[in-house]
Amino acid sequence: MLRCGTRAWWGLGALAGTVAACAGGCGVVGGGNPFATSDEDVRRIALQRLRQIEPMGDGAGAVRRETPRLDIDEATLRDEVLALRRAFAEKPTLEVSLEEARASALAHNLNLQVAMMDPAIARERVNAEAARFSAVFEADARYEDAERATGSRVSSQTTKQARLTPSLTVPMRTGGSVQVSTFASRVEQDNEFAEVPEFYNTGATVSVSQPLLRGAGRRVNLAGLRIAVYDEQASLARTKLETIAQLAEVERAYWRLYAARAALDVNVQQIELADKQLSTSRRRVEQGASAQVEVDRSRAGLAQRVEGLLQAQNTVLEAQRQVKLIMNKPGLTLDTPTALVPSTLPDPVEYLLDREQLQRAAQANRMELAELELQLAADAARVLLERNGTLPDVRFLASYGASGLDEQLGDALQDALERESREWSVGASLSMPLDNEAARSRLRGALLERLQRGRSKAAREQAIAQQTLRAADALETAWQRILATRIAAIAAGTALASEQRQFEIGASTSTDVLNAASTLAQAQLAEIQSLTDYQIALVDLSVATGTLLGAAKVDLDISAPVPTVDVRAAEGVEE
Repeated sequence: MLRCGTRAWWGLGALAGTVAACAGGCGVVGGGNPFATSDEDVRRIALQRLRQIEPMGDGAGAVRRETPRLDIDEATLRDEVLALRRAFAEKPTLEVSLEEARASALAHNLNLQVAMMDPAIARERVNAEAARFSAVFEADARYEDAERATGSRVSSQTTKQARLTPSLTVPMRTGGSVQVSTFASRVEQDNEFAEVPEFYNTGATVSVSQPLLRGAGRRVNLAGLRIAVYDEQASLARTKLETIAQLAEVERAYWRLYAARAALDVNVQQIELADKQLSTSRRRVEQGASAQVEVDRSRAGLAQRVEGLLQAQNTVLEAQRQVKLIMNKPGLTLDTPTALVPSTLPDPVEYLLDREQLQRAAQANRMELAELELQLAADAARVLLERNGTLPDVRFLASYGASGLDEQLGDALQDALERESREWSVGASLSMPLDNEAARSRLRGALLERLQRGRSKAAREQAIAQQTLRAADALETAWQRILATRIAAIAAGTALASEQRQFEIGASTSTDVLNAASTLAQAQLAEIQSLTDYQIALVDLSVATGTLLGAAKVDLDISAPVPTVDVRAAEGVEE
């Protein structure tokens, strides 16, 4: 028959109570069975949402079918055209200058806000790396009640001990550490031969551990901090690069919007010319000066230009939606009916380019190269770490301690201070793998990565030079196109006026007039496109050189406050 004493039953009860508390759920670990996974541990969305594809139709409520109208007469066509123009022209408008678009993008663009978080994240990594050298305080408190079977009455069979052991470990930049630990304990022992059955034991120990080869030295131990700083600076370079890209994109979108609205004006002008030609043809037919076929030709020309008007309006909608997206101005969302009207007009000026100076500026200003240089510096630090990792782990060890023992706590402390009982030691330890191939492989990998990064930098320099020269050629070509298209537009306008006069005297047909009008429209659209391409070519040249033409005093405030993160609240983010 198995018998247990009162103390044994109490110990078993305490152990069982602890296990039951954890199984039932405790505030530190969390509720639920600790030996099984429950549905509350993993959150899932409804499988129907992942599997079922909803049809887009009448049932969705977003699309409504209507009977198409294909039998449209001349009066209906005119009404449809006027309704389209009126619906588009009556939308509320907002004049936006290029400077306002840039400022709004800098203040509200979501991509820039995302990019501005990267330096803050990298800064926290630097702080975390620097905190590796923070002192660590530890404390161990425990109570022990032991009953042991012994073969001698000299050895204690029953021992009760309460012990507190606080310690402080201070890491050093040289790779070693200094630890100061103290202890205080109260011991009760059941032994008839013990001179002091109840006593206090106190003491303190100072120990030093310093690596001599692997992990030794400030340069090795601060390599992680240097890498974190390089990564932070690289994130700043990427943020600056994203800022340039977003400002360049807002300028491109702005000039595309200008081109779309100018093209819409050309299409409206074509509708007006076709409508005017239809009225002139009808008047001449009524006067008997032209045949009915001229009215038919004019009506067909008007109908053909409606499609161009619709496409031009849709292009304007898409272009201004892109500007709204990049600006992200409050109150000017993508679904607002407000039409953006560019107030900054193209002012083309011929630039005389020094290609060698442009290439030097690109090599000095492009953030891609700055990022690669920082990555090469980080690679050098990693090579240093991996090379140091191939060395044996040799450590210098030293410790000194003093302790005291007495029936009274104060007397035990006094004994420890007077070093009644002391000990010290000096030594060394050695650890090294018999086959160090793993460390050598890591070193070779780090060297190859640094070599690869160097080749990437050389290739990027060539690509930047090519991009800069291409942008310079595009700018000069765009300037020549402006001159050519302007001459063509003037000539096409003169030809249209001549055809209209010829039609008035019966020496030309409506088809000739409409063809001349189409030629004028094509020349005007080509001129608009050349102006737009020239402005975009300027933007592309600035991006190629890592600068911003016309956008001065853009300074990234890297010390700007970032959103405060509540760690305790973040722990329940899944909830």
